[in-house]
Amino acid sequence: MSTLNSELDRFYVDHKFNSKGKLSVALVITEHAKKRGLPLDAELLLTEGGGQVYGLGKGAVQSILARHGIDKVLAQEGGRTSRGSIGNMREYVGFLNTFSENELEVIERFWIEKVKIFFSGKPLKIRLDNSQSLRSMIRDLIQQAESRQKDSQGVYYVGAILQHLVGAKLDCALGIGHFSHNSFSTSDAQTGRNGDFFIGNVALHVTTSPTESIISRCQDNLERGHRPIIVTTKRGITLAEGLAENANLAARIDVFEIEQFIALNLYEFAKFDERGRTIAVSDLVGKYNEIVMQFETDPSLLIELQ
Repeated sequence: MSTLNSELDRFYVDHKFNSKGKLSVALVITEHAKKRGLPLDAELLLTEGGGQVYGLGKGAVQSILARHGIDKVLAQEGGRTSRGSIGNMREYVGFLNTFSENELEVIERFWIEKVKIFFSGKPLKIRLDNSQSLRSMIRDLIQQAESRQKDSQGVYYVGAILQHLVGAKLDCALGIGHFSHNSFSTSDAQTGRNGDFFIGNVALHVTTSPTESIISRCQDNLERGHRPIIVTTKRGITLAEGLAENANLAARIDVFEIEQFIALNLYEFAKFDERGRTIAVSDLVGKYNEIVMQFETDPSLLIELQ
């Protein structure tokens, strides 16, 4: 069973089956498998017109959830109108067909647990308050993440949020397609890359706590003709600058504090106009949430704009 759950977890992460639409697909297709048996034929799981997944709707999804004591609505349309539902169905059917029918109950319980995680993942919040500075908005967001991290051992909320905030800001400033995004865990693991973000000849390193390893990577950047930038927290500024000084690189590495790094761009996006401020913050949050939904599996990393 542990092997089965490991394979399910791998599929869940690799195929980003953490959204309400994809979770709905997994529940309904697993239900089809329980009734029809395995293997399933994806072509027989399409409606007559071929434009939707057969049986995929709010009623079917809520019926499955009700059996497990869940009355919250996962998706108003049960994923029926979600773009890509047919592709998601085909992807999941191919995966599901590798198992046996006597494993379907365990598979269904796996998806029910993921739905519970989805419902329990309360987003962080940004409140649009014209009496509050943009910098203090970013500070409050980071403080929420720090508080949540203290209560969740082993989950590095702050680092993930900093990375994806910077990525969202860069997308808003430059447009999509100028650099690659990665999950926070991937970014940590792939230490051979030039930086968390690489644009032109600039390597950006986003970190909550600068280390000698980060400075060493900056040294590698310089030797390759790249320009290193470190973006960190207010507490990390002094540490980063001290480490850079010890390595005789203080004059060659730019170090920015995250609140200023984000807030100044928001002013620019808003054209320093009060009316543009709401749009600028909304665009940043929207892009951030898109990145999180694509590259992370924890919905509590999302931001709700109030």
